[in-house]
Amino acid sequence: MLLTAALTIHRSVLAAAAVLTLAAIALPGQAGAQVTAFKQAVAEGAARDDALAAFYRDNAYRAVWTGADAEFRERRQALMQAIAESEAHGLPPARYNPDELMRLMETARTPRDLGRVEVEMSRSFLRLARDMQTGMLVPSKIDSGIVREIPYRAPASYLDNFLRSNPRAFFRGLPPKSGEYARLMREKTRLERRLGAGGWGPKAPVASLAPGASGGAVIALRDRLTEMGYLERSASAVYDTRMQQAVQAFQAAHGLVPDGAAGAATIREINEPVEKRLASIMVAMERERWLNMPRGKRHILVNLTDFSARIIDDDKVTFRTRAVIGKNRSGQQSPEFSDEMEYLEINPTWNVPRSIAVKEYLPQMQRNPGAAGHLRLYNARGQQVSRAHINFNRYNARNFPFDLKQPPSPRNALGLVKFMFPNKYNIYLHDTPSKSLFQRNVRAFSHGCIRLQDPFDFAYALLARQESDPKAFFHSVLNTGRQTQVKLEKKVPVHLIYRTAFTQAKGPVQYRDDVYGRDARIWDAMRQAGVSLRAVQG
Repeated sequence: MLLTAALTIHRSVLAAAAVLTLAAIALPGQAGAQVTAFKQAVAEGAARDDALAAFYRDNAYRAVWTGADAEFRERRQALMQAIAESEAHGLPPARYNPDELMRLMETARTPRDLGRVEVEMSRSFLRLARDMQTGMLVPSKIDSGIVREIPYRAPASYLDNFLRSNPRAFFRGLPPKSGEYARLMREKTRLERRLGAGGWGPKAPVASLAPGASGGAVIALRDRLTEMGYLERSASAVYDTRMQQAVQAFQAAHGLVPDGAAGAATIREINEPVEKRLASIMVAMERERWLNMPRGKRHILVNLTDFSARIIDDDKVTFRTRAVIGKNRSGQQSPEFSDEMEYLEINPTWNVPRSIAVKEYLPQMQRNPGAAGHLRLYNARGQQVSRAHINFNRYNARNFPFDLKQPPSPRNALGLVKFMFPNKYNIYLHDTPSKSLFQRNVRAFSHGCIRLQDPFDFAYALLARQESDPKAFFHSVLNTGRQTQVKLEKKVPVHLIYRTAFTQAKGPVQYRDDVYGRDARIWDAMRQAGVSLRAVQG
């Protein structure tokens, strides 16, 4: 039984949708006059919405919802049922005005009344259809780092397709069909039931625990791990081997070092409430709707919060490597977007971005003209210039006339290979000489680009589709020492995403820290739009 009013809404809206029929509004007078009054009401009601007005004008103001026949009744019921069930997708039913639609249907007495019902149902339909398919929020308005192009559909296309479809099948076809979305929905249901059962029990009242410990804090830890599904029920009050294994499994699912010891970071994550995890799931579902498009049979997935890059083939992870992402500073956070990888650049030259050149290296060279000696200066004509006769103190961020470049070498900031998907954000994947950073658990150190721990293996995996011996081919180019582009015969889609909750085909749902605070801002926006957590009993 739901603790919200969702079932009540469900029953009442279906009843209201069923009783509205034109037979009940058979008024005296000419049929033509009634049709004209209906059409005028539709035209007036739709006038403030250009897309809706255009649809009805092109459709000769014919009814979509308010006819007397069974097909119209089926459409009404399908819409009201979809509104009632929108909460299962983490959407707020009230956003689609079910109470107002019910009131309008129940009080309709004239053709003009029907015209108003017609328009308001279409208005609610369009909002619901878009929200279910491509999300209720505009991501760029939430955070400037979310520069993803959302695959929005033209409003009229929803109504046109709806008229040609089975009404219930149409609504079923709107949400993402990815395995990820289905698994997120299952986790949402599981957490709602856990919330309805009172959560995961008392928090572990301790800063840290080590294997071998015993007592009340261990019991609290044991009980929470049990309720979370990481440990079978037992009466043990000792931090034994089984509990250590359960802690390791929890750590692995939360991006922590899986050492089996419940240190401060692990206890903090274990003590997080169900509500926080549920909010992360609902944000992830909204994010999945923003990406509701074909990903590519083969694609590259970079999850910024997981500090990882993967190659996905037919929905299976075929390659994975650790990654370093942008620092949590203004202008250096890695953005979120999708593009296509076109080529590899082996032995790359690093063309220092102007922002880095004038903010970081110019001040160094003003203090010491020989600073950053690994970089070469080039004038506007592309000619290398000597530092010997340059007074760097004459220049500032606005008038600095030189480009800085680092030639190919193992010490190049880009390492020995970069992976290009040309984009206006100047973001790409690349090697790095700073290998030690990959041993850190939190890896936000770059200026925005994505550094890979295993770039050579990544290159072999990409080239395997076009080279019989990708490793030998790669090293034959690398050994020349020359900057060389290697074109991918088939472009590979690249998706830079940000998920604090994500799933696996098998195993527990994964949770990560909100490293840039983006999901917190999305959740605040969702709550302001009417989304709330719900508890389910049974």
